[in-house]
Amino acid sequence: MSNCSSRELVDTVISAASGESLLSPAVASSLLMELEKLVRHNEPGAVGIRALSRREREVLSLVAEGLNNRAFASRLYISENTVKNHVRNIHEKLGVHNRMEAVVRAVREGLLKIA
Repeated sequence: MSNCSSRELVDTVISAASGESLLSPAVASSLLMELEKLVRHNEPGAVGIRALSRREREVLSLVAEGLNNRAFASRLYISENTVKNHVRNIHEKLGVHNRMEAVVRAVREGLLKIA
């Protein structure tokens, strides 16, 4: 605002009051495209499968096998608490609430195949 003249400010206020756009079509289009990217990025699970680490993908494949945390820990040579952390991270990244939803999402996204 400090870079515009009083006349420009008055014209802008009048334009806004009459419902006119304050942005050029090119700027408005660019702004909308950036906003769409932000919305997609911030939606739960928007990044989805791509956001999972290699280890989280391993854990998810074991979830699909129906193993419990103790079995995960034994197979992956990690603690049960680490397994729980991986499962929690998977849920957050995929925007799901339980293991079944995580597996369904992974199948839909092509990470896991149904045998």
